[in-house]
Amino acid sequence: MIAAFLAATAGSLSFALHPTYAVAVVSLFVMGSGMATLQVAINPLLRVAGGEENFAFNSAFAQLIFGSASFISPRIYSYLVANLGKPALHQNTLLQVLAKLTPQPLPWASMYWIFAASALLMVVVLGVIHFPQVHRTEDEQAGTLQMYASLLRKPIVWLYFISVFAYVGSEQGTADWISKFLAQYHGFDPHTTGATAVSWFWGLLTAGCFIGMLLLKIFDSRYVLIGTCAGALLCLTVALFGPARLSVVAFPAVGLFASVMWPVLVSLSLNSVSEYHGAFAGILSTGIMGGAVVPVIIGHIGDVAGLRAGVSFLDLTFGCVLAVGFWARPIISNATVRLKKAVAQPSI
Repeated sequence: MIAAFLAATAGSLSFALHPTYAVAVVSLFVMGSGMATLQVAINPLLRVAGGEENFAFNSAFAQLIFGSASFISPRIYSYLVANLGKPALHQNTLLQVLAKLTPQPLPWASMYWIFAASALLMVVVLGVIHFPQVHRTEDEQAGTLQMYASLLRKPIVWLYFISVFAYVGSEQGTADWISKFLAQYHGFDPHTTGATAVSWFWGLLTAGCFIGMLLLKIFDSRYVLIGTCAGALLCLTVALFGPARLSVVAFPAVGLFASVMWPVLVSLSLNSVSEYHGAFAGILSTGIMGGAVVPVIIGHIGDVAGLRAGVSFLDLTFGCVLAVGFWARPIISNATVRLKKAVAQPSI
C-alpha cells in the first residue's frame, strides 16, 4: 500500500511540476497503476483487520467513503478554479501557495498538488500504523494457468466479463462526458455547473447503494438489475434529448440507478460457477478496462457524428447490463425476506 501511494505521489508531482500532455499521459498511468495495486491489497486487509463477520458491513462502509470522496472532489476542483484567479488580498493561505505553484492559464492543474499532498500523507500514516498479518483465503489468491484455461473455455465467463466491461464503461462514460455535454448543448459552465453535476452523479451513486441493499433483501437480484437498468436508460434518454433544466438533473440521476449494478453483477457471476472463484474474480476485475475504452469510443463517435450521438453509445452498454437480468441463471440466488400475510385461525 505504501508503494501504491508513493506511485500516486510521483505521478501527481510529475504533472504538477511539468503540466504538459506527454507528462500527463505517463503520470495518469502511474497513478492508475498505484490505485489498482492498492485495491488488490485493501480487500484482504479489510477482512482481517475488521473481522470476517464484519466484512460485508466494512466493505459497504468503504464504498461510502469512496463515494463521498468522489462527491467532494469536483467541488474542490470548482473552488480552486473559481478562486485561484482572484487578487492575492482575497485569497487564503492555501490559495496563495497554490497560485505560486500553478501556471496561471491552468488553474485546474492545482488539483495535482492536492493529490500529491494527500497521497504523501497516506504514506506517512501507513508507515506509523501497525497492521495485522494477512493470510489470504482461497478466493483471494491468484489462480493457476489451468484454472484460467478451464474458466475461459466457458461461455458464461465471457458473458459476465463483457457485462462487467459494459457496466464500468457505462459508469465512467457517463461521468466523463457529463460536463462536456452540458457545456456544448446547454451552455453550462463546465467548471461550476458541470463539475457540480458530476459531483451529484457520484453522490447519488453512493446514496443508491443503501437503497439497493434494501431492494436486494426484498426482490431477486435479477429483477433489481432489470429495474435499475431501465431507470438508468430512461434518465439517459431524458439527459440527452430533454431541455437544459431536465438534462442537468437527469445525468446525475443515472448514477442513482447505476449504484446497485456492480454488486449485483459480481454476485450473479460468482454464484454462477461452482469452482475457481478467486481466478474468476480476477477475470472479472480485468473487465474494469471498460472504463478506459468506452469513454474513448464515445469521443471518437462524437468527433464524427456529434457528442449526442457519441453519448448515445451508452444505450448499448447499459443494454448489455440489462440483458444479464434476463439470461442469468445463478446456482445460488440472493437471500430475500419473505413477507407472509397473517392467516386468521378458526375459532373453536
